[in-house]
Amino acid sequence: MDMAVENRPVRFAMAQIDTFVGDIAGNCEKVVKACKKAKAQDADIVVCPEMTLTGYPIDDLVFKNSFRYQASDATRQLAAALKDNGLGDLYVFVGSLGLGSLEAQKGKIWYATDHNRLFILHEGEIFDTYDKHFLPTYGVFDELRLFAPGDKPVTVELFGKKFGVAICEDIWREGGTVGDLRGEGIDLLVSMNGSPYNEGKMKTRYDLAVEKGTKLGCPVMYVNQVGGQDDLVFDGGSFVMDGEGKLYAQARQFAEDLVFWDLGASPSGEEGDVNVCRPLDSLDGQVYANSVLGLKDYGAKNGFDKAIVGLSGGIDSALCAEMAADAFGKENVTCIFMPSSCTSDQSKADAKEFAEALGCKFEEIPISSFISAFDSLGLKDGAEENLHSRIRGMILMSYSNEHGGLVINCANKSEMATGYFTMYGDSVGAYSPICDIYKSRVYKIAAYKNTKGGCISQSMLSKAPSAELHPGQKDCDTLPDYETLDSVLYAYIEENKGRAEMLAEGFDRAIVDQVISLVDKAEWKRRQCPVGPKVSLRALKHDRQIPITQHFFE
Repeated sequence: MDMAVENRPVRFAMAQIDTFVGDIAGNCEKVVKACKKAKAQDADIVVCPEMTLTGYPIDDLVFKNSFRYQASDATRQLAAALKDNGLGDLYVFVGSLGLGSLEAQKGKIWYATDHNRLFILHEGEIFDTYDKHFLPTYGVFDELRLFAPGDKPVTVELFGKKFGVAICEDIWREGGTVGDLRGEGIDLLVSMNGSPYNEGKMKTRYDLAVEKGTKLGCPVMYVNQVGGQDDLVFDGGSFVMDGEGKLYAQARQFAEDLVFWDLGASPSGEEGDVNVCRPLDSLDGQVYANSVLGLKDYGAKNGFDKAIVGLSGGIDSALCAEMAADAFGKENVTCIFMPSSCTSDQSKADAKEFAEALGCKFEEIPISSFISAFDSLGLKDGAEENLHSRIRGMILMSYSNEHGGLVINCANKSEMATGYFTMYGDSVGAYSPICDIYKSRVYKIAAYKNTKGGCISQSMLSKAPSAELHPGQKDCDTLPDYETLDSVLYAYIEENKGRAEMLAEGFDRAIVDQVISLVDKAEWKRRQCPVGPKVSLRALKHDRQIPITQHFFE
């Protein structure tokens, strides 16, 4: 290699793209498009996120032979397409499914034989590969069930520089193939990632980069996926950081981006640097953006371009309507207000005023006549109250059948955790954007949104929460106040504390017993609820897997 070439800075492009699980051809097109832009800016190396071509996570698609072979073929087809488009001189790092050996596959149908693989494409060929070593099996991940682990570290020498490579979990643990790179004298560790958002995740990633950068004596390039995939949202925020915590480049959060960085040059890495886009300062803002992106991608990737919200006049449905307007456009959101004889005049006024301010379509469909149709059943108390909710759910789903549109579920995490909702009533919907946000936090996020042009009125923010299923009803008639409730829920769910531990910390005995009982008995209800975006360290679906039929109680 010519020494003049070897001594010049090496230009990297971090291609933070929103992939679509199973759309292998579409994902390949996105890579080609990103590479064209990178080439126009004189990039030498393009790095894409984990499992770029297949999308991520692929779950049991890995066991479908038709999917496996298509993914395998696509890697070579992409290499050829890059060369055909005049991009062959780029070194393109992409992730995809790597087929296991024929011997490993023999006689195995439901066993992991394939690899989560990094491919380096160059001049129409596969230049090199690396297989993910550490396969996570915690929280939302179950990769050891799906893939076979790699066992060899890989270094690549390009343009007179030496690079180590890793895939996501490989840098989250000690040792392994990344640990084996110590003493190799690498100039950069390149890690492609599919790292979903939860609060505080960006700081954790920075800390990892500092740790690995210190041990390896080089910067770390962390290229992350962006976009929604069912109940996961990948927030992007790809970056380059060294062992001293110096940030050289960073992509946007919650949006596709293409960011350049020159290894061997000395960019400032300071605020205002064109290569550095700092994460959102407000955690409330991050949570809001996370929910909007999850909702937007769930709709777009499942063929929905408009949304339907059952608007109650309360804060939960209002916040969900704001999110829907940001995800689909306000002109594509229909808010349906369904009053009964128990609905207050204030809720009627709040709902109509909010919809007008938001600029979405507003329809009012009274439900008293529907309720009367069930008079012969003689329903009373809870049975009658649940009927109100089920009628509203039926109207929303029927409206969707007739007019199209994604029905938004408006349940918050406090309600989901305690089972404070009606099955086949307010549990309906296809996507639940605030299902991992506690009620007390909903108010804070609504207040944040109002600082960014939101329309949620002071009346909605200040009035006592109520499902208005009977006159004068308040949520606090059934549940503790939400600040108290949410503190107990957080201890029980996120911190995984038991009854004795919570009582030792001073929580009220009666409230602890009530909350634990509600949570434990509602598992069957939660299993039937729609997906929604993970926000916390421990969401109520994949992160917390409790048997429905069981007899252990605190």
